Amino acid sequence: MHAYYADHFVLPLPEGHRFPMAKYRLLRDLLAQQLPQVLLQVAPTAFDGELALAHTPGYIQAIASGTLPAAAQREIGFPWSEAMAERARRSVGASIAACRVALREGLAGNLAGGTHHAYADKGSGFCVFNDIAVAARLMQAERASDLDGGTGQPLRVAVIDLDVHQGNGTAHIFRSDASVFTLSLHGARNFPFRKEASDLDVELPDGCADDEYLHALEQALDTLDQRFAPGLVLYLAGADPHVGDRLGRLALSHDGLEARDRRVFDWAWQRRVPLAFTMAGGYGRDMADTLQAQLTTWRVAQQYHARWQNARP
Repeated sequence: MHAYYADHFVLPLPEGHRFPMAKYRLLRDLLAQQLPQVLLQVAPTAFDGELALAHTPGYIQAIASGTLPAAAQREIGFPWSEAMAERARRSVGASIAACRVALREGLAGNLAGGTHHAYADKGSGFCVFNDIAVAARLMQAERASDLDGGTGQPLRVAVIDLDVHQGNGTAHIFRSDASVFTLSLHGARNFPFRKEASDLDVELPDGCADDEYLHALEQALDTLDQRFAPGLVLYLAGADPHVGDRLGRLALSHDGLEARDRRVFDWAWQRRVPLAFTMAGGYGRDMADTLQAQLTTWRVAQQYHARWQNARP
């Protein structure tokens, strides 16, 4: 199974910054040690023309040139640097590459990504560019060019966003696009405090634990099934619904997170819909909790990837 990473582009963050940058390299190390069948590859960069499928030219140029105003940098949560700009492009490139492989093999993933708070013209909440939006639109463009000289129907994409925070940027970018279905299952009282309208929003109370969460997820997937038939799923497998997450406010156990992942991967497998996944958020009080949740996601994904390969002619 293909896995794309960009953790060697390290942001020079101030001492005491709350973003756990080290988790990306640590996750790659764990995958190399415990899941050696996962093919780890450096993420390609995303080019301006690809980013422009979801972002305004002025915003892309401001990130590239370092001319983003200080207030805009504060909203993102990262100070600008060349490494920050390149890492943002590579994070998008990782999701693009994972989508291309998933459409061939059934499953592939990004060791980072899930930057769903980024809007067309601004970043927010540790998200610079919206990898989900760019990847979805690029896959649609590439698939359209392969069908009937570009006259075929657009690839229909379902975004299943299970980060604990609502995917507000993704929802806003696709608000008038019937070819993309956005589903967000998130904490009702958590960031962002002004939420956008997804195609399906499921708001959960503080302290929501395994049974309530999994029941809500089952209902949400049933609704998705009734309303939309995707040709590609983009899954944001946030580790931040875990009970030990300092920004999460929910109370899922590791078993609950694994059951969540299995439900999503199985939903796509049963319908033979290719799926690309990203890690999205994870801010464990103990980083080991975040890494355990993410490693489990990859372990489950590897099992479903094997099913895809066994089913291929």
